[in-house]
Amino acid sequence: MTDFGFIHRFVPGASDYTLLLLHGTGGNQESLISLGQKLAPEANLLSPRGQVLENGMPRFFRRLRVGIFDEQDIRLRAGELKRFVAQAAEHYGLDQEKVFALGYSNGANMGAALLLLHPGTLAGAVLLRPVLPLEPGTTPLLAGKKVFIAAGTKDPWAPIEKVEALVRLLQDSGCSVTPRWEPAGHELTERELAGLQEWASRHIP
Repeated sequence: MTDFGFIHRFVPGASDYTLLLLHGTGGNQESLISLGQKLAPEANLLSPRGQVLENGMPRFFRRLRVGIFDEQDIRLRAGELKRFVAQAAEHYGLDQEKVFALGYSNGANMGAALLLLHPGTLAGAVLLRPVLPLEPGTTPLLAGKKVFIAAGTKDPWAPIEKVEALVRLLQDSGCSVTPRWEPAGHELTERELAGLQEWASRHIP
């Protein structure tokens, strides 16, 4: 069976909604399956593995060093991911107007980039520990899209100012953004997971 350019796992669900699962650095197509099932038990799960390797660890785009991203590579990889979603949606019979990204860390940044560069690919996103990955050049049209952002005030990998820059850009683009701050680092807390489930139950039935 073709992989549409990405090694991936697909788990069919009972609803019309699909979660595009985007793992963090060192993860793979299995990493977010259980979280996706917990947040949206009825949704389809589409989980690609990042194609970039950093010291043998899969990622979705290159970084030049910690905190400094290769924006040209982000644009390239976002385009590849857009095509993957479209091809997988056609193959699996998914409603592409009901695809939400669920990304953690590097995967959250890839989800944000996909929203900013290719707004038609996603209906919204759950972004866990993201930052603003790049300036898109022009303000995207994101009216009607819904985004949940889980951020930690003590996160060394996602500084507060870079998270706030992402929130502002999404809001300026017409997106409905729900930012949730926790006094935590890069790892998620149980209290956050409860908040995620409540948000997902309303937006990704």
